[in-house]
Amino acid sequence: MANLETSLKDAMSIDGAIGVALVDYGSGMALGSLGDGGELDLNVAAAGNTDVVRAKMRAMEMLNLHDNAIEDILITLTNQYHMVRPLTAPTARGLFLFLVLNRERSNLAMARHRLKQIEFSLEV
Repeated sequence: MANLETSLKDAMSIDGAIGVALVDYGSGMALGSLGDGGELDLNVAAAGNTDVVRAKMRAMEMLNLHDNAIEDILITLTNQYHMVRPLTAPTARGLFLFLVLNRERSNLAMARHRLKQIEFSLEV
């Protein structure tokens, strides 16, 4: 099991990683973040993506998708990928990992795979 600091460093080792944060979607606050603040304010991004997660949860509720869970939410921008991965461990409910990737320097499939591994090793 990895602690938060180690997990954030592991996420930043993903090819093309610009920044990563562990976010509480109840409050919108980043519990920890790592990355280059020059390209993106991770605290603002954490708060903004909290709204995305909440909206998707509401949509799933309205559609009665109770036997489904969000694995990840992918937002593709012209120059970046934004990945949101809600944590599924009982001790991590209400948290998500937010990863920003440089689109030209990243492999999306490998990034998704690696972020899933990081989620399962993260001890909250």
